[in-house]
Amino acid sequence: MATLSEIEKWLQDRLPALLAEHEVPGTAVAVLFGGEVIDHAAGVLSKATGVETTADTVFQIGSITKVWTTTLVMQLVDEGKVDLDEPVRDYLPEFVLKDDEAAAAITVRQLLSHQAGFEGDIFNETGKGDDAVEKFMPTLAEVGQLFAPGEMFSYNNAGFVVLGRLIEVLRGKPYDAVLREHLFTPLGLTHAATDPYEAILHRAAVGHLRPAPDEAPVPAPIWAMTRGMAPAGAMLAMRPRDLLTFATLHLAEGKAADGTAVLSAASVKAMQEPQVKVPALGLMGDSWGLGWEIFDWGGTRVIGHDGGTIGQNAFLRIVPEHGLAVTVLTNGGDTIELYKAVVGQVVKELAGLELPALPTPPDTAVPIDTERMLGTYSCEVADFTIRQDDDGKVWLDQTPKGIFAELGPAPEPVELVGRNEESLIAVKAENGVHLPQVFLGDDGSGHALYLHNGRAIRRATT
Repeated sequence: MATLSEIEKWLQDRLPALLAEHEVPGTAVAVLFGGEVIDHAAGVLSKATGVETTADTVFQIGSITKVWTTTLVMQLVDEGKVDLDEPVRDYLPEFVLKDDEAAAAITVRQLLSHQAGFEGDIFNETGKGDDAVEKFMPTLAEVGQLFAPGEMFSYNNAGFVVLGRLIEVLRGKPYDAVLREHLFTPLGLTHAATDPYEAILHRAAVGHLRPAPDEAPVPAPIWAMTRGMAPAGAMLAMRPRDLLTFATLHLAEGKAADGTAVLSAASVKAMQEPQVKVPALGLMGDSWGLGWEIFDWGGTRVIGHDGGTIGQNAFLRIVPEHGLAVTVLTNGGDTIELYKAVVGQVVKELAGLELPALPTPPDTAVPIDTERMLGTYSCEVADFTIRQDDDGKVWLDQTPKGIFAELGPAPEPVELVGRNEESLIAVKAENGVHLPQVFLGDDGSGHALYLHNGRAIRRATT
């Protein structure tokens, strides 16, 4: 096994070349092992300015924020103010959906484990004030239910905004203020920001996007998404060392470095227990806990979460059995390839683990019931159409909506082949990933009711 200092030297030697190879403008990496942390950075904050990235650069962590929101909820559980299995409306009467019966039944646990069943990618602009999360709540009144609460897993951003509002109501303070008071302060974080006004006080990374698939990444036109989505991961930014300070909390039975009890050991344990299986995508965790993705890496349990905002991607993996955590924060380019190279090296050298291979197309396409899968599946952020051409090839067409339509041209059609009886997979990799599409359920006429790619997207046409 390698030592932490050997990993540090590997990062110093290899990061610049890896960034160049995968067109990643900048990255900062931190590794926790044996109670010690090392960090290293390379590249630039923005290709427009050329300012160098350092280990103190703050990157947006995107949806890793959901684990922070979960931790805030579990503190309320520790205090006896929340019961996970009670309806959300017991604490938040303002919670409304188009399906009132579902809204009345959804529990806190179902929100925390992405089992609530309503459309989750709702990015409504509600301003930049401290009331942005509060103002988001009534915008859910026309959001439809995809499936009955508790029926399956479907990743849900809006559900974590509801949890953020629950936190605000029970604490009597805006979400950002609760985050600072109940996590930043007891953990002693020094390079963490809840919004652009704080981020600008640090060396802040700027996201980069590709104008077209074959073009180099350029600075994104927007730094952050709407503030109302903050509890789901729209704005929180920090350096990798501070993110690992948070990870340590979940390795140390809820205690901060100075011994302060920030979260109970029971809540730490509960968050890491599987709540629902994830469809067999091979990309997300094998199951989901409370906030955490849960992976099985050859019999070793790994927890983590990823985050993606506008041109920034973040990765966090924790191996409790080995007291190991690693985070890779990036600002554009082929970030999955960088994740595989860095995290793969760290877990192999420090824990003897092999990073599981991502899904790839089979050598021989699996015969599939194409007719069952064809059609358009629609959600708030995009339409997904599965079609077959005259040569029998199957294609996925994507039409972005809302804010995502404004960020660039629609993706090129993606050729798909059979992966197994219930899923297709992209022939060509994008950002290092051959994205699978799983088809579930029946609409009553022999067609799949859902296209599932981490989110359950309901059929709109046959």
